[in-house]
Amino acid sequence: MDSFGPNGFRDEPMQPNSYAPPLPGPVIPFATVPKTNTLAIVSLASSFFVGLVAVITGHIALGQIRARGELGRGFALAGLIIGYVHLAVTAFLVVLLIVFASAVGAFFVALNAGLASSTPTESPAPLPTGQLGAANFDGGYLEFGTGAVIVDEYVDLMCPFCAQFEKTNGELLAAGVESGVITLRVHSLTFLDRVSQGTNYSSRASAALTCQATLNPDQSLDYLSALFAEQPLEQTTGLSDSQLVDLASGAVSIADCVEAGEYQTWSQQNTETALTGPIAGAEVASIQGTPTVLVDGALYTGSNLDRSEFQAFVAAAFS
Repeated sequence: MDSFGPNGFRDEPMQPNSYAPPLPGPVIPFATVPKTNTLAIVSLASSFFVGLVAVITGHIALGQIRARGELGRGFALAGLIIGYVHLAVTAFLVVLLIVFASAVGAFFVALNAGLASSTPTESPAPLPTGQLGAANFDGGYLEFGTGAVIVDEYVDLMCPFCAQFEKTNGELLAAGVESGVITLRVHSLTFLDRVSQGTNYSSRASAALTCQATLNPDQSLDYLSALFAEQPLEQTTGLSDSQLVDLASGAVSIADCVEAGEYQTWSQQNTETALTGPIAGAEVASIQGTPTVLVDGALYTGSNLDRSEFQAFVAAAFS
């Protein structure tokens, strides 16, 4: 029989799996923990290795921590302190190293100065003067003939274009000297020393030619022709001193003169004078290259391979 409660409802026992409303009371949310700032960790980690990185990231981290409410201020401060200490130590060591290097450098400078002052230096040999054989030392050239028309020939014995000019016009010039119509002045330059792999071939060959001009002047133009005929290629070591000697003919050997290196400095000085100028009586201020040929001061601008053109240019000087 059904039973009802005092309010007219049926009393039924609560089922064990039935829903029960939640108990009244405040709802407690889950609490969140602020994260640790990444740059603060970087600052601390880098402070042991790169102080500058630690200082930069530490300052940035402190700013981010204040703005975002993040953790890690202790890390950032530690990174800053260690970073600044690291920078200070590094700066001190750099200054110490500079001072030490300066002291060592000053010591060696003083040592070298003392050695230099205690060792007498030989003064360079004076340049030759006057005239010996065909060498006019004061004028800076080798002079052949006594003709009225003066031909100045500026050559470098390693210059291939000079060899072309000699092959084309060498006999013509020698004939002019022999007949007494021209005076040939050979200026042997040395600026192509730089293309002889450190042997200074141009200077050595020029000095050998000067040796021949002083000892065997009558055979000098033949020697000039032989030097061009046996001209070495640029960027090679050139002929040896013994080979230079073997090419020379005449009653007096040039071996001792060549071996002693006589006239190399004189040849180099002549080159400096020719390249800087001025050249007295010439229509050019200085020599810009080789071969350069002046006839009574007028510059020949024709072909190195056209003998008739050059012959006409010289002949015009007689009119």
